[in-house]
Amino acid sequence: MTAQPNVKKGEARCPDAPSTQEIIAKDAYQAPAWVRCESYEFLGDEDISTDRYYDPEFERKEYENLWTRTWQFACREEHIPEVGDYYVYDIGRKSFLVTRVAENEVRAYYNACLHRGTKLRASGTDGCANEFKCPFHGWTWNLDGSLQLAQNGWDFPHVKAEEFELPQAKVQVLAGFVFINMDHDAPALEDYLGDEFMSHLNAWKLEDRYIHCHVSKVIPANWKLTMEAFMEAYHVIETHPQVAPSNADANSQYDTFGEHVDRFISPLGVVSPHLAGEYSEQDVFNMFTLGDSGALGDAERTLSDGETARAAMAKMFRGMFEEAANADLSHISDSELLDCFSYTVFPNLFLFAGISLPMIYRFRPVPGDLRKCLYEVFFLRPVPKDGERPDPAECVHLEEHQSFTEAEGMDEGFGVILDQDTENLLLQQQGVEASAKPGITLGNYQEIRVRHFEQAVDKYVSGK
Repeated sequence: MTAQPNVKKGEARCPDAPSTQEIIAKDAYQAPAWVRCESYEFLGDEDISTDRYYDPEFERKEYENLWTRTWQFACREEHIPEVGDYYVYDIGRKSFLVTRVAENEVRAYYNACLHRGTKLRASGTDGCANEFKCPFHGWTWNLDGSLQLAQNGWDFPHVKAEEFELPQAKVQVLAGFVFINMDHDAPALEDYLGDEFMSHLNAWKLEDRYIHCHVSKVIPANWKLTMEAFMEAYHVIETHPQVAPSNADANSQYDTFGEHVDRFISPLGVVSPHLAGEYSEQDVFNMFTLGDSGALGDAERTLSDGETARAAMAKMFRGMFEEAANADLSHISDSELLDCFSYTVFPNLFLFAGISLPMIYRFRPVPGDLRKCLYEVFFLRPVPKDGERPDPAECVHLEEHQSFTEAEGMDEGFGVILDQDTENLLLQQQGVEASAKPGITLGNYQEIRVRHFEQAVDKYVSGK
């Protein structure tokens, strides 16, 4: 695959291969508007400086200007379903008590006693409370953040209760997610996300899902490098060779929506352009459904004359999901059943839409070590028809040496893919620091999400 002469910057696409939209247009069940839209914009081709991945001064500016001014996914509503339920969310050295103070009101208090600074609740905890008491000296706050007790108040005549309410971050609940922002002058979350993405999000009804698996692991690379490993399908042919025969990797579509959201759509059931002519439709179907790397494991079937692997896979998935959900899915497109829809919400959230792969990724820096980050994977399932929302799954914490396949609830085939995605990252972290070249070079189309993301990083870090 060589450069295409006489093509304007950003207009080149994988030669002699159908586009994502051309693949989807041939499906038996038409895709909705949010799937069929395209929104690519050429954003330049200059290198991205590598010091952002290892420079302590750059990290300091991120904590000062980026994390304090952006909307971040703190927890899901199912984490705090009842009044008094709380969930501790940490970002860097900041910590928040996200709590439901009324049926329709959620607050995020800075998780620190206003006496001598002790955390009111330990990191990584959740629970239910009718007050927040400091474990050191017993200063206590009511659920609404008002000061209830300053121990030995006779010694604190200078403490005025109205001045000692727990400080709060800005909070919005959207699609079952609880978002927080430390900047009270920040735009409303809907404005931050933009109208285009909001129309997509509203179509997914993620408020009707709950977390049934939650896995976390510290990755030995800067949080931005780690995020960027998941922003493109360009790496599939080299890093995930077992899925390339049924993944149209180089055909994937890339879009940007405003300043804070981007996505790719990666079609499944179509052979990679890198392997064109090497596999039949039956081979593609078998690769996806049979064997250790197959998604279904034992779905043996011979395709009829003229039947494509993608059509057969969509039919199979439709039947499986209809049976599992006891529901009619004739209104769901083949693309929603099959394809990978990966959205990034700046700064650190990935949303995977569609029916077959509803997931959330979250990435956070590890305080005190800019060469490590905490990577979390959440799998979502529909709330049962009786309306009773199950409790969210407890987080399974993996040690750095452990494989994702060891996590309870993690599909082994997908765990292998995550291992492959993250095994490159230590070498990349070491490489960007060892390199004589002071920047990374990006493709104009397939790596547009990386550029879009880093341009937003630069904007916030510079204080704009």
